[in-house]
Amino acid sequence: MLVRPHIAILAGALLTAIVALIGAERNDTPMAEELSARAAVAIAEAGGKGVTARFYAYAGSPTRHPLLSGDAELDETTRDRVAKAVAAVPGVGGVHWADGTMRVQSAKAGFTPLHCQEDVEALLRARTIRFEESSSDIEIGSRELVNEVAAALRPCLGSIIAITGHTDSSGPEPGNLALSRDRADAIRRALINRGIPADGLRATGVGSSQPVEGLDPTDPANRRIEFSVIATVPLEPTPVDTPGPR
Repeated sequence: MLVRPHIAILAGALLTAIVALIGAERNDTPMAEELSARAAVAIAEAGGKGVTARFYAYAGSPTRHPLLSGDAELDETTRDRVAKAVAAVPGVGGVHWADGTMRVQSAKAGFTPLHCQEDVEALLRARTIRFEESSSDIEIGSRELVNEVAAALRPCLGSIIAITGHTDSSGPEPGNLALSRDRADAIRRALINRGIPADGLRATGVGSSQPVEGLDPTDPANRRIEFSVIATVPLEPTPVDTPGPR
């Protein structure tokens, strides 16, 4: 029995979406674990002994919107201080208490997206996103690094992220410019495939015009991709649950 073309296309699209969703959830797990560790420090500093912050939804998927639970004997002032301390952790979204409390609007968002740039730079300080020779195809060995970059950028969704491709000075500059642009575009597509919104990504190539300070322009280490968080789209503050009448 022949399968109608449109049915095959729909089935393929559904399978691709499922695979992408599973991949995104796996990539989010390190983010949730890092936020959990940072929140634990904030809770301790706020005097929230016995309070925990869960960065996983009821279905088990990672989230940046934690659920706070713990000592029911905490006074209202401490609960308020703990909720706001967790909300101020870079990358954290809305904070909720497990026992249900009055919802209020938080102050302006408690973080700037700069930390995402710092996290990405830390990843790329020891490793480099590599491409096939004279090509914009990402090497298989670098795909996991691209996954980590996407996970590091995800807490700053809503920002404008610039992706800049660089080359060394070997070869004619027109070719270097074209190759650097193609590689930046390849990273942009890879990030989109990993769940980073396309409208927040800007790709450009500068060829060999901006070598790493202290390196000879012909040094292969100049072949690199750089990321910059260049703007933040104003967003409505996420709600933070703080203690109210119970």
